[in-house]
Order: sequence, then structure tokens, then C-alpha cells
Amino acid sequence: MKKYILLFLPLLTFNTVIAQEITDAVRFSQENLNGTARFRALSGAFGALGGDLSSINVNPAGSAIFANNQMSVTASNTSTKNNSNYFDSRNSETNNSFNFNQAGLVFVFKNNNRNNNGWNKFSLAINYDNKNNFDNKIGSFGINPTTSIGDYFVSYANGIPISNFANLDSYRNLDYATQQAYFGFKTYIIDPANNDPNPNDYISNIAEGGNYYQENTVTTNGYNGKLSFNAAAACNDKLYLGINLNSHFVDYTQSSLFYEDNNNPLPTAPDSYRVNKVQFQNDLYTYGSGFSFQLGAIAKITADARVGIAYESPTWYKLNDELTQRLVAVSANTSGELDPEVIDENITNVYAPYKLQTPGKLTGSFAYVFGKKGLISIDYSRKNYSKTIFKPEYDSYYQTLNNSMSQILNKTNEVRLGAEYKIERLSLRGGYRFEESPYKNKSIISDLNSFSAGLGYNFGGTKLDLAYTHSNRNSQQQFFTKGPTDSARINSIQNTISLTLLFEL
Repeated sequence: MKKYILLFLPLLTFNTVIAQEITDAVRFSQENLNGTARFRALSGAFGALGGDLSSINVNPAGSAIFANNQMSVTASNTSTKNNSNYFDSRNSETNNSFNFNQAGLVFVFKNNNRNNNGWNKFSLAINYDNKNNFDNKIGSFGINPTTSIGDYFVSYANGIPISNFANLDSYRNLDYATQQAYFGFKTYIIDPANNDPNPNDYISNIAEGGNYYQENTVTTNGYNGKLSFNAAAACNDKLYLGINLNSHFVDYTQSSLFYEDNNNPLPTAPDSYRVNKVQFQNDLYTYGSGFSFQLGAIAKITADARVGIAYESPTWYKLNDELTQRLVAVSANTSGELDPEVIDENITNVYAPYKLQTPGKLTGSFAYVFGKKGLISIDYSRKNYSKTIFKPEYDSYYQTLNNSMSQILNKTNEVRLGAEYKIERLSLRGGYRFEESPYKNKSIISDLNSFSAGLGYNFGGTKLDLAYTHSNRNSQQQFFTKGPTDSARINSIQNTISLTLLFEL
């Protein structure tokens, strides 16, 4: 009979490498449509409009459009429904999240000298927008006909001498790949493939035969925030120029819980056993900060028509990862089920900081304003995800990963359309957004389609805006990058209601 193993070691250890993946780069490179309710109601098509605090996230020249000092605060409630299909087994998970996703203010300084035929207005603004809300939950289950979690541990263990696992305390100094092999070996999920004194090949002790029942639940929380310091100026109220200096904040947690069992026939020898239940938990915490800048211009080509152009630099992040893992394995023999083997090192691996450079973006815009009755607006953006880079680039793992991203990720186009119609103090709004997949293979993440609607009411010095946005996107979720690499197909439906309170100062 096997032993019950429960290991508690010091709480903190330092390591050099964790296996960052392409999905991590894409996660911090993408943006959700966030901001004020008016901004969201028009699907973010503000590149040539300005006059909204969230518009400076598209074109920093937009703050010079303001006529008066203003302050706004936005709260949003987002409901996300994830429909999963894993080997024709279907499941749905719904997550609700409430947060204050925007706050900002702008100060406008007017030059009232009538003899001045040049720069007649300056503005300074500070605005916070939640670029990405990571609160989400995806649950998948089904019967995998061929591949077990044992293959995950074998793939990491092959090539590693068994002597690496001889000293229990050595876990602290193992790299990520060897730690995975260590977990599988200590819970008897894997064993040496032969009786050599120092073997480098391993086999799985999970019963052969396929038809492995698997569950995977991934819960994420956190945000990717952007604080913009803005300055802009207007020349004769016809040309507007602006600049943003942006500070970015990342706080992301991901907890994944994988479970597998099987009832495959056991070996006939009475003292033999096979692992038939496995639970593997991974808790990842990523945090850090970044910097980017933006330049923009808006021009009135007629009294009603405007064009805009804006450039957003890459974002240069410095990130940190912390990881804790726990593994439970249960075996059975002909006489029944054995006690579980538990590896819980009670250690948080703190990995060396690394850098991530996300791609820049270029946006062109056009808007037509029908006096005080309404407007229509369109933005077009171009972004090259294949330029995403992990650093330090001399690291061999990052070199391989960067080369993969340049081949797998793609240039993308994004179109945002918005319209507004005013009935005295009431404004009616609507919009549409289309964004291409960052992957060349669009089955990994599909194109995004989003619709929006909203209304606003002007009380005089105070405005109240309400918006509703709906988006739909398909994706694939791999449970692991080695071993059971089969993906669950995910359809994500997101509905958000936003409310903004705006004050003229």
C-alpha cells in the first residue's frame, strides 16, 4: 500500500523561468471596449470627435474639443456567459462583475484675445480607463478518447535524470519544466521506463485504454488599467493636436483546477496498481506596470466634417509571475482504492521579472456633425500582433517564443461605427464594432462582433449617460500545452451596462 504524502516547505522560493505562452502575450495586448457610457454607446468611434474623456484613449487631440472643464465617473456591470463544448459535452458558466471602470477630468484654458489668430485653446486632462476586465469563469468537461494527464507529466520528465528527484528539498531550485516532472514522479503518476540506474525516459501509470473523463475550470480575476496624462491645443478651432503619456497597471490572477478519472481495467497482478484519479491545481498571479505614449491630430475640413489620425506606441511592460501548484493522485488495485498521494509544497514560486512589448496601433477617423441635431462617426485601426516581443530577447526560450508569435499572430483591422441623434436634452445613440482575430488561424480566437446602444440626458451642468453593449466571440481553450492538448470550443457572450455621471466644473 502506498503512503500518504503531504509536504509543507517554506512559503517562498525564487526561480528563473516560467513557461510564458502566446496566450499570455495576446491577453495583455488586447483591449476591451471600456470607458464612459457615451463612448461605449457609440462603440468607441471617437477618433475624429473628441469631447469625451474616454475619447483621448483613441486620439489625444480630443481633449481640446471640450468647451468647458468637466469631470466624469463611470460604473459598469458586465455579464459574461461562456458556452463550452469539449468532445461534444456541453456546459455553460455565467459570471457577473461590477466595477468603476472610468474616472477623469479635463481643464480647458481659453485664449480670449480676439487679435490672436492662432492657438486659442489649451487643455490638460487626466483619465483612468480599465482597458481590460479579467473577471471570468470557464468550465469544461467531457471524455477524452485518447490522451490522459499522465502524458503531460511524461512529456516534461523525458530526458531528465531520475537523480534530479532524489533530494526532496531540490524542488526549490528546479526550473518550471523539471518541477512538473517532479510532481508527476512524487505522486507515482509516472515511473522510469526501465531499470537502468539513471534512466531518462518515463512511462505513465494511468491505466491504458483511453476514455478519460476530464474536467477543467479556469477562474480569472483582475484588470489591466491605463492612466493617461493628456495635453492638447486648438488652432483657430480648426486644428487640434494632442499627446498622452500613459501609465499601465496589470493585476491578473488565474486559478485552474483540472480533474481526471477513468475506470479502465487494472493489471491482473494482485500487487500492481494504476492511478485512476488526478486533481491538478495551478494558481498564477501576474502583476506589473508599463508605459506608452500617444500622438494625435483632428482637423475640421468643413464646418461639419472632421478627420483624425492617431498613433499609439507599443506598451512596454515589466511583469512578474508567481505560481503555486498542488497535485493529488489516487491509485487502485484489485483489492480496492488506495490512499491519495498529495504533493502540496506550500511554496509560491516567484519568477524573475520579464518584459513584454505589445504592438502599437494606428487609427484614422472621420466624423460628420449635423449641427446640434446629431452626428455619425467611423474609426479604422490597424495593429500588428506579430510584432509582440518577450524580453530579454537573448533568452533562448523567448527567442523561440518570439519567432513563433511572428508566425502565428497576425495584422488586424478594426472598424468602429457610431451615431447620435439629439431631441432637445435627450440623446439617442448606437454603434457597431468589428475586430479581426489576432491569430492567423481564426479558430483559436475568432473575429469580434459587437453592437451598442445608449441614451443620455443633459440636465444643464450635469449629464447622465446610459449604455448597453453586446459582444460575441468564439475561441479555443487548451487545457495544457503538453499532453492533453485537445481544446474546448468556447462561445463567449458578453453584455455590459454602463452609467456615467458627468459634471461641468
